[in-house]
Amino acid sequence: MYLTQAIKSNAQQQSEAIATRFGKRTQTWRSFTDRVARLAAGLASLGVRRGDRVAILALNSDRYLEYYYGCYWLGAAVVPMNLRWSPAENAYSLNDSGAQTLFVDDAFLKAMPAILAEAKDVKHFVFTGEGETPEGWHRHDQLIAAHEPAEDAGAGGHDLAGIFYTGGTTGFPKGVMLSHLAIWSSGMAMAFNLGCSSRTNYLHAAPMFHLADGAMSNCVTVAGGSHSFIAAFDPAKVLDAIEQHAVTDVLLVPTMVQMLLNAESYSPARLASLQRVIYGASPMPEGVIRRCLTELPEVGFAQAYGQTELAPLATINPPEQHVLDGPNSQRLRSAGRACACVELKIVGDDGQELPRGQVGEVIVRGPNTMTGYWKLPEQTAATLKNGWVHTGDAAWMDDEGYIYIADRLKDMIISGGENVFSAEVESAISKHPAVREVAVVGIPSEQWGESVHAIIVPHADAKVSEQEIIEHSKGLIAHYKCPRSVEFRGEPLPLSGAGKVLKRDLRAPYWEGRERQVN
Repeated sequence: MYLTQAIKSNAQQQSEAIATRFGKRTQTWRSFTDRVARLAAGLASLGVRRGDRVAILALNSDRYLEYYYGCYWLGAAVVPMNLRWSPAENAYSLNDSGAQTLFVDDAFLKAMPAILAEAKDVKHFVFTGEGETPEGWHRHDQLIAAHEPAEDAGAGGHDLAGIFYTGGTTGFPKGVMLSHLAIWSSGMAMAFNLGCSSRTNYLHAAPMFHLADGAMSNCVTVAGGSHSFIAAFDPAKVLDAIEQHAVTDVLLVPTMVQMLLNAESYSPARLASLQRVIYGASPMPEGVIRRCLTELPEVGFAQAYGQTELAPLATINPPEQHVLDGPNSQRLRSAGRACACVELKIVGDDGQELPRGQVGEVIVRGPNTMTGYWKLPEQTAATLKNGWVHTGDAAWMDDEGYIYIADRLKDMIISGGENVFSAEVESAISKHPAVREVAVVGIPSEQWGESVHAIIVPHADAKVSEQEIIEHSKGLIAHYKCPRSVEFRGEPLPLSGAGKVLKRDLRAPYWEGRERQVN
């Protein structure tokens, strides 16, 4: 149960099969595995040792996949950095993880001075882009060419494979520690539940720092399929890549699916090779999935539900349950049922399993669960209890084990497939001198699923505008976390007897008349 086993197996059993395609570059499984072993040797020459953390800030590419497996080969832990975070947030992840080696591509060179102004402990830089290598940096391909292949360090099982940062409930991101076993088991479960094989050709269109794409990366590699890449999601480029490379599988968040269907160059004929669309991170609007099933009847749609703490897979709603008519048509609203390797329950406040049909918290356990939050024992204990990850999502289960998400118990918003913890946004807004009180909630949005909405009580006589609050936030946190709307109130925010803001009361008017309190 170690992550490099799959690429060694592919190199041995189908050495000349295509492993990666990116632009004009193509690697077989033999050449890919050789490059991974040489990259590991190159990292070792920089002083990277087993257990050290190695970060990356880059767009999608074949080199990103080499970075992942090169670190696993060496026994180092990956730290994929969020492309949409502010410099301060990414500096936090570098400082918190203690990463001293950083891969960067062309797209993020301009951001480096601002990041490194706050993250001063990074010692080695690897340029993984296409342009000119910055002075004093190591070039990805040259690091490979200059070294003989290293022996696989044999890291696996419960060894740390990576630290993956997710939103924090205290205003700071949390580093989720995932083992080789956790990531491996999610990949195996996805391969089993989706039926991936050596004929699978997966397009990396979702960002590779995200564990949703990471699960598909491992799934496809375990199955011996091939990887195609575009640098970042763009509807026209997705359509071009599917046609050019005869792509069979792609993972998209619902917002991306909408954009693809609405692209000027879209036509069902351009997706002739496509066999499966896996979607997740947020529920698919029913109108969109109905359009997909009507216009693309030969494509299987599958929903995956999970979270970073589960590496990330919990449930899959398979293509055969995506039907418009008949007794199973209601399952379009389901998040699926527990996938292979996973045990799942719906529990009440006392932790006891509830009868079918009753709403409670989703809890999950299995080999895919996190080891814990990096350097956060109290938050680990609050989420990981007796081996069960408490997801913070409220759902009910039908008689055949399919779950239906009803609400979120934790204070989180999912906007455009990205998790936004209200505490992070509130922390940023509270720094504005005009703000006396602030609460941030999610409200329904047709475009983004949910939209970040701030409710502010200003100081007496303070003058501040909605746009001023939004611009202030953009200087502190990622743009997707910033409020899209701001409401000002003259009276204090409602409080519970324990002195907590009653956010359910604040959210209620926006969600009135809806079946569930998530969108």
